[in-house]
Amino acid sequence: MAKRKGKSRQRPDWHARYEAGDDDSADHKPKGKLTKREVKLPPRDLEVGQENIDDLPRAEGMVVGMFPGGAEVRIGGSVMLCMIAKAFRAPTGSTALAVGDTVTVAASRRGHHDASGDDPDRADGMILSRGPRETALSRPAPRSGKRLDEYKSEVFERVIAANMDVLLIIAATCQPPLKTRLIQRYLIIAERGEMEPILVLNKIDLAAPKAEVLEHFRESNLVIVEVSASTGQGVEELSSHLIGRRSILAGASGVGKSTLINRLVPGVDLATRTVRPGDQRGRHTTSSASVYELPGGGMLVDTPGIRELGLPIEPSELPWYFPEFERFTPDCKFNNCTHTHEPSCAIIQAVEEGLIPANRFETYLQLLSTLEE
Repeated sequence: MAKRKGKSRQRPDWHARYEAGDDDSADHKPKGKLTKREVKLPPRDLEVGQENIDDLPRAEGMVVGMFPGGAEVRIGGSVMLCMIAKAFRAPTGSTALAVGDTVTVAASRRGHHDASGDDPDRADGMILSRGPRETALSRPAPRSGKRLDEYKSEVFERVIAANMDVLLIIAATCQPPLKTRLIQRYLIIAERGEMEPILVLNKIDLAAPKAEVLEHFRESNLVIVEVSASTGQGVEELSSHLIGRRSILAGASGVGKSTLINRLVPGVDLATRTVRPGDQRGRHTTSSASVYELPGGGMLVDTPGIRELGLPIEPSELPWYFPEFERFTPDCKFNNCTHTHEPSCAIIQAVEEGLIPANRFETYLQLLSTLEE
């Protein structure tokens, strides 16, 4: 008889056992293995998935970071690593979870430790549901080709942060040079997300803000705070605008966001890096979302995802950032109307009739010209 090889050598000879009267078919059941597809959890987290979720204690928390298959959720003074429950359902049309979302978590009976331990083989709980979003800092994002429906015109909204009250736009008076166009983009993003923008002009110890810059932005009633994160000048005034509010930082690298956080939150010692002397550009220091409690009440959020909002906006995306355009665009004669010169443009007609403010349309045209350069 030929010698069996591989796995067949390890299998029992069922025919010989049957002839000997050893029939365990009634007691023996083939072992089943839950797959990742069946439970929607990585194999290492099946221990959490096998618990009866209905019997687990609930808690509400805020998402402070994302990772594949789950999120970091802050509950009280601790951060839990949570997977997403199979029954989790989020409204369609936007990112399911984002930093700032309020979620309900079923905590594992095994208890949890602070996420700073970074144990890849542990999950502290499962996210069951997400609360409604009051605000959303987002940008349009095309769906993958597999899911794209040519008969649907809705834009998928990629949410970077949710439930924020204030967008702190940090700019430097020098090193790196102040970019008014980038600030304008942040302003329309803040308006779209229904957040109050506050322009923070940092590094006034190195150079005073240009008068024309201050005049340009003050015309729109924008709150402007001049500070020096290095010396502390103006930081107290800035803090007064943030009390009791959720604020998220935005700005190009090198403008001093980490230094400013060190000033606003005593006891925090974030790493800071200098501007490269060769090209006067900053160096990124933040690698994951961080949430800081402000001494006077309120919260400060810093996340690397906000950097994506500084990338060039496609000209075709720009109308999405002007909510007052939305109810008129379906009436444009052309689907790809730029709202600049096309005949039968509903936006131009709405401006002429006073249904869209003329200054908003001028802002749109100015931004569009910079994107097309």
